Amino acid sequence: MSTIRSGWQALQRWRRRRPFWGATLLLLSGLIILWIPAHLYEISLVPGSTVFVGFFFGGMVLLMAILSYAMPRLATLFGIIGMFSAILSIMGALGGFLVGTILGIIGGALCIAWRPQWADSAAPLAHSEAAADKEATNVTH
Repeated sequence: MSTIRSGWQALQRWRRRRPFWGATLLLLSGLIILWIPAHLYEISLVPGSTVFVGFFFGGMVLLMAILSYAMPRLATLFGIIGMFSAILSIMGALGGFLVGTILGIIGGALCIAWRPQWADSAAPLAHSEAAADKEATNVTH
């Protein structure tokens, strides 16, 4: 039972250090946006087809979600790019019937607004993350 509890606590620590809900909504948005071009793959190679644009923007939203998980320091940048990609996906993939676009806008906004819990408004970001790393290693040992 303690291994389950320690695994859950490790997941909670990991989640607190990332824009979890923003990146998760961006990930879901990218999958929904990519669903339409994936079903229209047969006509994507026809000259003049905009299905390729749907693949591109859906992939961009998906990539921004994964990068938000991997590099939380740049969550604001990834949120902005993800939000614009979700909006522009309306051209090639109908924005995942607009559901993907709405989820992308919300997820991007959450990534932009995310701040780590350990961040002090007066301290620079690198200083507060270094302090949080030291605190996390002291707590676990």
